Amino acid sequence: MATLTEAKRIVVKIGSALLVDRSSGKLRAGWLHSLANDVAWLKGQGKDVILVSSGSIALGREVLGLPRSDLPLEQSQAAAAVGQIRLARAYEEALAPHAITTAQVLVTLEDSADRRRYLNSRATLETLIGFGAVPIVNENDTIATDEIRYGDNDRLAAQVAVTVGADALVLLSDVDGFYSANPALDETAQRYERITEITPEIEAMAGDGVSGLSKGGMITKILAAKMATAAGCAMAITEGSPLNPLKTLHDGAACTWFTAQDDPQLARKRWIAAMKTRGEITVDEGAARALQNGNSLLPAGVRHVEGDFGRGDPLAILSPEGRKLGQGLSRYTGDEARAIQGRQSAEIEATLGYPGRAALIHRDDMAL
Repeated sequence: MATLTEAKRIVVKIGSALLVDRSSGKLRAGWLHSLANDVAWLKGQGKDVILVSSGSIALGREVLGLPRSDLPLEQSQAAAAVGQIRLARAYEEALAPHAITTAQVLVTLEDSADRRRYLNSRATLETLIGFGAVPIVNENDTIATDEIRYGDNDRLAAQVAVTVGADALVLLSDVDGFYSANPALDETAQRYERITEITPEIEAMAGDGVSGLSKGGMITKILAAKMATAAGCAMAITEGSPLNPLKTLHDGAACTWFTAQDDPQLARKRWIAAMKTRGEITVDEGAARALQNGNSLLPAGVRHVEGDFGRGDPLAILSPEGRKLGQGLSRYTGDEARAIQGRQSAEIEATLGYPGRAALIHRDDMAL
């Protein structure tokens, strides 16, 4: 099971109640700087870190003088527009002393439901991580409506973890783990240190959050755990209010770990392998050998493209003799793939009239 010590890529979810003082509506700057110290500590060990953060509406409503009760949609969106700037600046200022570059990434539920947007989001996050940046992901409350919202950052964080192939997800919460009942109401409630399978009985134990500060309560955390662990990502629930919450978790703070069901990369490969293909790509001998050696499929190695497919659709990959080698997600439409088949990557822009990606199917999007 991945822990903070063993994990190579970690997603951390931060709720509004941790970032913004409930009574004053002001940023908890001291806590945020302690979190930045933790991020720098993890980065110093060669780990990738992605933060999924609430707080834009909470910060924006204070600036606009809005009440702290539930807001109409348009007022929530206005508060988010004001607060997003302040939230991004706060993270930038907290991480800058550690020479860590931050990047703001705003998403909605549609970005994961639509395969093309999903691949765009994944490519952007992977590129940022490759540059050593720490992406700060938030739901785009400025434009999101009820129909296209996640509605809670627990599930958003799980989706981000799945998208980037993380092997650990940490939910910094207002409780120190998952209990058999609400510990604020039942003194006999027992905290689970580890959950290896999310059974119907476990789901039935999930109730509302203890303090009422979280939007979704414990049930959303269980839904997040189901999503993350099925994709090979272990998940922890721990209390986030202490300073240096990630270091505190590492040092043995009370928590509940949900065990990953598989390796994240293997889980993704199985997901791709199970998809119904929308087209076929026949490759030459050189490309077939390159794929078996773990390389991506470049346009130069493609002999024939069959099918009317879109970007992100699953394609069968065939050998020159027509034997199926595997399948993968296309980074081009069918028409684009036919236009660039057999061409060198340097020729893609001249052929299509715009810059494209070097690989037609990236090795991370391929199951052989």
